[in-house]
Amino acid sequence: MPSSRRYLLFSLGIVLMIGLVALWRHSSTPQIPEAVKRGYSEALAQARNGLPGAARMLYQQLGRPDLSPKRRVWLHAELPNYPSPQALKLADADLHNESPDVRRAAIGSIAGLVPTGQRSLLLGPLLDDDDSGVRFAAVNALLGLSPDDLGLYFGAMQLAIDTWEQQLEDGPQTTESLYQLARLYLHNAELKKAQQALEQALRLQPNNLPAVVMQIEVLDKQGQGEAARQLLARQLQSQPQSAYLQHALGMWLLQHGQSEYAVLGLAKAVELEPDNRHYRYDLATTLHAEQELEAAQKQLQEIVQRYPADRKARVLLINYWKETGQLQNVQILLAKLEQLNPDDPALQQGL
Repeated sequence: MPSSRRYLLFSLGIVLMIGLVALWRHSSTPQIPEAVKRGYSEALAQARNGLPGAARMLYQQLGRPDLSPKRRVWLHAELPNYPSPQALKLADADLHNESPDVRRAAIGSIAGLVPTGQRSLLLGPLLDDDDSGVRFAAVNALLGLSPDDLGLYFGAMQLAIDTWEQQLEDGPQTTESLYQLARLYLHNAELKKAQQALEQALRLQPNNLPAVVMQIEVLDKQGQGEAARQLLARQLQSQPQSAYLQHALGMWLLQHGQSEYAVLGLAKAVELEPDNRHYRYDLATTLHAEQELEAAQKQLQEIVQRYPADRKARVLLINYWKETGQLQNVQILLAKLEQLNPDDPALQQGL
């Protein structure tokens, strides 16, 4: 056979193979209905505002293979409010997404969906991720877990922490880097090192309140309760209108068995920053512990009214209403929860 003919046949074979591969890829790529493609903004708004059908639309969008990383990240910010086996499956799938931003967002979803002691099995493998930002996000999500909770990933966690510590120690000494370093030292019970890192951070930025509050925690853990109390008192004296410090005071009193006084600090924090749902939630649970049931319910009602997507407050309010026999209110909230997410575990468990 002449060489020119062989070359022609060979070229035709290659063209045919390329065509077959293209046809296979086209047939194997899921076809996304136009209505779903156009539904992203609506799904995000539904999820953020706690509107009926929010979970279904959120899952539908996260199931799209054509969604940009940026859009996936925004959806993951809402996913913890809509737990279900499907939500967990979607979050777990994105732990393997090619985009580091999406993997970090999925770590946040897992942290919100899975109880602390159970998340190491899902997040442990990311402690060896190629991207340092993903590795460190996994570390942050697992900080505070006991060796038993970390299980097989205890060694990987320590290695990732050591690597991050070294990177922070060798890098520029900023308030943020020193604060993060103190968190890592605190996890490893290296209290002296944590104290030194926080002192350095506060020399750079004396009014950094998260560093101040962590310093109070570190002093307490070192048995210096009086020094911790005095530090908190000085800060409150200089910044009495700080909601952050008033909340810290309430939590500190709560940890020291003074819940009746803790209510005052937590209530002041809510008064100063009424839109902070986390402050309201802590006030509600503390009021409940003090048998102030109606006041606790009112705080949770306020959260649900301001933030209809807040599942945590909604489920706790259902529990509190059940305790006081307000079954009509319970049924109303359960119905709304079912409208949001019919696969919510709280409904499956017959809350």
